[in-house]
Amino acid sequence: MNIAVLFGGISTERNVSIAGGRAVVEALRSKGHNVIPVDPALGADWKRSEEVLNGGNGVPSLDELSKMSSRNIIDCINSDAFDNVDVAFIVLHGKWGEDGRMQSLLELRGIPYTGSKVKGSAIAIDKNSSKMIFLAANIPTPPWYVVRKKDYENYELFEEIRGELGNHLVIKPNDQGSTIGITIVESGNLDEIHDGILTASEYSDLVLIEKFIEGQEITVGIIGEDTLPVIEIVPEDGYYDYEHKYTKGKTRYECPADISEDIAEFTQSMAHTAYMALGCSGFARADFRLDEDGQPFLLEMNTIPGFTATSLVPMAAKEVEIEFPELCERIIEIALE
Repeated sequence: MNIAVLFGGISTERNVSIAGGRAVVEALRSKGHNVIPVDPALGADWKRSEEVLNGGNGVPSLDELSKMSSRNIIDCINSDAFDNVDVAFIVLHGKWGEDGRMQSLLELRGIPYTGSKVKGSAIAIDKNSSKMIFLAANIPTPPWYVVRKKDYENYELFEEIRGELGNHLVIKPNDQGSTIGITIVESGNLDEIHDGILTASEYSDLVLIEKFIEGQEITVGIIGEDTLPVIEIVPEDGYYDYEHKYTKGKTRYECPADISEDIAEFTQSMAHTAYMALGCSGFARADFRLDEDGQPFLLEMNTIPGFTATSLVPMAAKEVEIEFPELCERIIEIALE
């Protein structure tokens, strides 16, 4: 089969995507497929993509990203890279990859692709819209406020938010992944809230302030219609931020999670309900926190979660004896159904 693996892109999660692209390319080639690596950021010069697979680590600066044009992505999709492709495997994260725009371009070219379709992708990456859908589907999610650009300096609003949500807060961009742009405020300090809003606003005009749920952090992967075993995420210290996600030894993962069977099944059911309510398909990962009473709160749904052989969804799949190359093929089969 001729498979284009899309990776890299122009979001702040570019380097995470490169690592995932490298893993998927290797896995599919090991199964005998003809794999064409494609970094859409290169535009019509996409044939250099094989070189990019050996890219570096770390978050690209906003200045670096500003030099990568979205026009390149359109030129790439219109290029000969996709002339004989049977399916595109998307390992792009964030904007112009996970938000419905890449999915739209591939549909315009008539190319099947992995993961959620245009609408599901666009809704799921929008945290505010997703949380409203969670509530409509009776899925608990941490209470939150939305802060718009006109209120970035509104200390009276910050005080009102603190009064509603408490002192322990999570401040995040509305449409960003990999915990980039996130601030955890523990004391309710108004200046810290202000600084956190400004940090998040570098990545999104819409900023979410969410009540921090004390307790365990868990995640549920979904492949097609099947939920995978629950994984517990245990950072060695502090919070599960970018460093703890992508630095070896900084976080311990328990699969299956150290929770009761009843809570695990309930959380899996909630993940599946949210997946359907958002209109997701193919595969995804739902992230939760359990409060001290064992009540799960759904944080967000990731329609293109991290996808190296040691990422969370592949880790959970391995627990049910699905190895990484077989998992990649299964996701392609779903895309072509």
